[in-house]
Amino acid sequence: MAASAPACVATIPLQRVHAVIFDTDGVITDTAAVHAAAWKRTFDTFLHAHTLLTGQRYEPFDPDVDYRRYVDGKPRFAGVVDFLAARGITLPPGDPADPPGLGTAHALGNRKDRLFAEHPARYGAAAWPGTIRLVQRLRAHGVRVAAVSASRHAKEVLRAAGVLELFDVVVDGVDCARLGLPGKPDPALFLEAAHRLGVPPAQAAVVEDALAGVAAGRRGGFALVIGVDRTGHAAELYANGADVVVPDLGEVVVTEQG
Repeated sequence: MAASAPACVATIPLQRVHAVIFDTDGVITDTAAVHAAAWKRTFDTFLHAHTLLTGQRYEPFDPDVDYRRYVDGKPRFAGVVDFLAARGITLPPGDPADPPGLGTAHALGNRKDRLFAEHPARYGAAAWPGTIRLVQRLRAHGVRVAAVSASRHAKEVLRAAGVLELFDVVVDGVDCARLGLPGKPDPALFLEAAHRLGVPPAQAAVVEDALAGVAAGRRGGFALVIGVDRTGHAAELYANGADVVVPDLGEVVVTEQG
């Protein structure tokens, strides 16, 4: 019987990669499940009301499949629109200042935001140990690192996890709104982080757990796109543009070899 192929080793070659850009939720901090739970509470409330109004069959939000396909890594408004479109539902967009509710897409997104914001304020946040070890190894080699997120609460979450000061640059949802940056899978968020780090995309790596995020890294022309798969969906990450996928960033090797 032929020997099996050796496992693929995820390597960051410092001859080619001079900066690394990390997604926040699910990559740096263990908060992806909190986002998914907040989306589920938001959408299930809406879908139940929509069922009563229209008589259509009630199909709850799936915090695994629906979260990854439609909302993970995206700005809230885009996530609302994309998920509802998948269910054949259209809401008036409303205004970004709409109070949390069910009547407009912005109101629905703001309801999710309020639910998520309660968590780090009440319970704090935890960072993934493997990620922090990798960040520390990169910094020891003089590699600049950034954290990015579509969430307006990214700095709060990083601060609650005690890791904010590890990152040279943070680009979050506040910056996206201020600069008018489109959300993932558009690479604008990563490109802004690379610009602030002073490194061209071709000399930077992107680390992501979201399908939209690895697609953004690929579209942005980055030297390396590392997917993080904590839930058994490596094939989808590869299909969307990851060069290599690991279950934990503690497995990633930092090398001077090109």
